[in-house]
Amino acid sequence: MSHVFPRHTKSVLPVAASGDGPYLIDDQGKRYLDCGDAAVSCLGHSNPAVIAAVQAQVEKIAFAHTGFMTSQPAEALADLLIEHAPGDLDRVYFVSGGSEATEAAIKLARQYYMEIGQPERCHVIARRQSYHGNTLGALSAGGNEWRRAQFAPLLVDMTHIAPCYEYAEKAEGESSFDYGQRVANELEAEILRVGPEKVMAFMAEPVVGATLGAVPSVDGYYKRIREICDQYGVLLILDEVMCGMGRTGHLFACDHDGVAPDILCIAKGLGAGYQPIGAMMCSARIYAAIRDGSGFFQHGHTYVGHPVATAAALAVVTELTTRNLPARAAQMGEKLQSALEAALGQHPNVGDIRGRGLFRGIELVADRDSKTPLDPALGTAAKVKKAALAHGLICYPMSGTRDGKYGDHILLAPPFIIEDDQIDELVTKLTAALTEALG
Repeated sequence: MSHVFPRHTKSVLPVAASGDGPYLIDDQGKRYLDCGDAAVSCLGHSNPAVIAAVQAQVEKIAFAHTGFMTSQPAEALADLLIEHAPGDLDRVYFVSGGSEATEAAIKLARQYYMEIGQPERCHVIARRQSYHGNTLGALSAGGNEWRRAQFAPLLVDMTHIAPCYEYAEKAEGESSFDYGQRVANELEAEILRVGPEKVMAFMAEPVVGATLGAVPSVDGYYKRIREICDQYGVLLILDEVMCGMGRTGHLFACDHDGVAPDILCIAKGLGAGYQPIGAMMCSARIYAAIRDGSGFFQHGHTYVGHPVATAAALAVVTELTTRNLPARAAQMGEKLQSALEAALGQHPNVGDIRGRGLFRGIELVADRDSKTPLDPALGTAAKVKKAALAHGLICYPMSGTRDGKYGDHILLAPPFIIEDDQIDELVTKLTAALTEALG
């Protein structure tokens, strides 16, 4: 009998025993093509450079508390990230995962305004159907009602505007550009409603992951968002925990949109699963306000800047940059999109196939013409997950796509090392799983 507290008490899970490139292998020897581990394993499961970096660092020093010492791998990783970072991002605060990164971002935004003498700024605006993590601050920013509901009495008061969700929410006859400008302008309206002097930050995912299923913004949306933030002195926080680190074809996802944030959050692909790590990056201006003010960021965790975790991530980012893997993700993502469209583009229950790079989503519907979601009582997402696992495919189906209750999608996030024949394997196994789940 297991004493592990699982995610779901009624699930019996296979035991992961080993990894081989894009495959996970259980203790019975069954191989699973890993295309949905929450967009973590960008390098696959047996990268020799990362394994060697972890082993070498453990032999030197496993832990040093950042209240007393820094470490060489943390310093080198920060330098490498800033070398490639957008805009004037200049400092990196290492944490152990995505929720910690977004919590740190929210707290830094608040302290920044305290340091510069604007203590009335305390309000965060985010978007409906967003996901920013499961800790209470991150959950408060997130806009998925299903995840928020039972914890609502504990959450911080934040408000949410519309996502940029063209497939479901663009008006008939409206151009993509005009739609993007319309929903971006909701930010200005909300800032004015709350009071510009009270708003400290707007937080959003460049490509929405878990809750919408790889939904990118339309062209021009984020440029308008950036203009609004600048006009009202509001910080732009971009959450690239899932979509960043090469996943969507750029090392930093916001580069596709031609904008730079004031604060940026990364995780998942930063460590590629070899160690738990995330990071919050901030601009030189924000850092200077802390440095020239109190000098102390009132935040911290025990494992901040962990030497083994940063050594692993340094090897990961080195692999990503020296092997030009973000560009490969873009190239293979187009192949995956074409293969999905060929196999499922006319499927009666597939409404949309979307995404960027190796970050693709398939929205399932009851009717393609009306885009009507499937009945939530059918439990479609859970059925797809179970059927895919049986076929040896790990994917990430999720329910509640439209509003936290209605809608189902499948998120696909294969490793950047995936080959053409493995794309064929992915599509074949996914098609079989859909046939069983929807049959």
